[in-house]
Amino acid sequence: MSTFGFFCDTSACSGCKTCQVSCKDKNDLDAGIRFRRVYEVVGANWNKTDEGAWEHDIVAYNLSIGCNHCENPACVKACPTKAMHAELDGMILIDPNKCIGCRYCEWACPYGAPQYNKLKGIMQKCDFCRDYVLEGKPPACVSSCPMRVLEFGPISQLIEKHGDNRSVYPLPDPSITRPALFIRKHPGAKLAKKLNASIINREEVKE
Repeated sequence: MSTFGFFCDTSACSGCKTCQVSCKDKNDLDAGIRFRRVYEVVGANWNKTDEGAWEHDIVAYNLSIGCNHCENPACVKACPTKAMHAELDGMILIDPNKCIGCRYCEWACPYGAPQYNKLKGIMQKCDFCRDYVLEGKPPACVSSCPMRVLEFGPISQLIEKHGDNRSVYPLPDPSITRPALFIRKHPGAKLAKKLNASIINREEVKE
């Protein structure tokens, strides 16, 4: 059986957040819950040349992130009730009937994917739009992206087409959870790391 994943082209994302909005609309999410989040990464610095002039380094790019349905999911390991579990197709799902809202999965996930629903008292997150996938359709975030930055499909096909890079600054080391997320790095990613660039819209994307 095929296991699925996402591809994200950070070199082309315009930060329009259409993916974020379509995800909220499709899943009828309450205010403050975002299964998909678009992070704005920005860094800058001034450098003095030998001639005494000042030059600047600056970098900015956007990064669209949801649940990465990891091959080694920290959320599943942290869940005390086995509500968070892995399906045979690699999708990491939450059984709402078993979830007690302890939020252990939220604390364990290095990507901040699980979201706590205060009204329901349970955890929720991206499920790849599983109902769409079973119908042969792509997730809402993928089909709505005007720049075609996001792709969805079997992991083997994504790797064959885009390679096996699974990280870009400032994402955590992919060896931690082996995310099913494949990334085309923005040309400024190396400079962003050098400049210790930060996420400037944390207030917007915070859980």
